[in-house]
Amino acid sequence: MKQCTHADALPHPEPEPTSETCLECLAAGTHPVQLRLCLECGNLSCCDSSPLRHATEHFKETGHPVMRTFEPDESWRWCFVDHVLA
Repeated sequence: MKQCTHADALPHPEPEPTSETCLECLAAGTHPVQLRLCLECGNLSCCDSSPLRHATEHFKETGHPVMRTFEPDESWRWCFVDHVLA
């Protein structure tokens, strides 16, 4: 089974969110479906179910590999590089 090779290198504690919502969605006049937190820098952005997929765009621009859900009562993480739950 494939595993995330990046989770061990994440900062501890995890970074604080840089905003309260996806600022890119706010600027574009769209609404995030759900939010994702970059575990490298704290960028808060929208999920792939949102129209503009800003979490994926953040990964493409920065190379930051792991994000986690920022939804209440959820705690999963996703590694963009390894394409697995981390």
